[in-house]
Amino acid sequence: MKSLTIFTPAYNRAHTLCRTYKSLCRQTCKDFEWLIIDDGSTDDTHQLVEGWIAENIISIRYIYQENQGMHGAHNTAYKNIHTELNTCIDSDDWMPDDAVEKIVAFWKKHGSSKVAGIMGLDFSKDGKLIGNKFPDNILTISFSDMDKLKIHGDKKMVYRTEVVIKYPPYPIFKDERYVGLDWLYNLIDQDYQLLTLNECLVIVDYQTDGSSMNMYRQYWNNPRGFQFYRREHLMIADNMKDRIKTCIHYVSSSVMLKDYEYIKKSPRKLLTVFCTIPGILLFLLIRYKVKHQQLMKIR
Repeated sequence: MKSLTIFTPAYNRAHTLCRTYKSLCRQTCKDFEWLIIDDGSTDDTHQLVEGWIAENIISIRYIYQENQGMHGAHNTAYKNIHTELNTCIDSDDWMPDDAVEKIVAFWKKHGSSKVAGIMGLDFSKDGKLIGNKFPDNILTISFSDMDKLKIHGDKKMVYRTEVVIKYPPYPIFKDERYVGLDWLYNLIDQDYQLLTLNECLVIVDYQTDGSSMNMYRQYWNNPRGFQFYRREHLMIADNMKDRIKTCIHYVSSSVMLKDYEYIKKSPRKLLTVFCTIPGILLFLLIRYKVKHQQLMKIR
């Protein structure tokens, strides 16, 4: 059995998925399987993958499902991973040629049942580190530690599969396609830390039609997912600044849903009362931004 599963959720990304595939073919260590979760693509993703499987350069598994969003694709991936470790590489990203080798070697040296996995670095396509590195004297870290140590920027998580499957799947809300992936990461963070690896594990290329670049539209189209995520995060937020920001977003999503019991449902009721006016203002800003984007498209 391979040591690592690299899974990739893909939705109409045939034009970028080739780059991911080529980077995996170049890996100096082939101790991995590539699991592609096709989240309802209508382009030629399936035909492309069939061709790559026939080439037999790397081990590939392909699963098609009706569109559920990124978190739904993660749910499917976790149900179908059999290796000790797993990591998600998005369909518009790719890995440096020695990334798998570094992951496997580092885990063999430092891995144990006491940690959830590894956290490595993200680089942009122009070769720049996103955010900053981990302190050299810290081998394990939690997400709350990162804030205290002023460690910023996206990081790449490599999880032990045995750990991930202990936790509940992401909730799926009817007609919605988004729940923040770090909901699960934060649950794991309550029980485990991650090893730190100051090496580039992924090169990211944010797409103009990707979720990171269209957050106002995501807020508007997925209010139940965001309300759930913000309410859950309110229970674990460990500093006032984070609680206030989260609570304002929670109110905003509740206004979108016309959920008049949002204070009753909140785990921090008094703070929610104080954040109601800012939350309504955020709702109005999001509505304006979404309508403005729609007008710009029409023009």
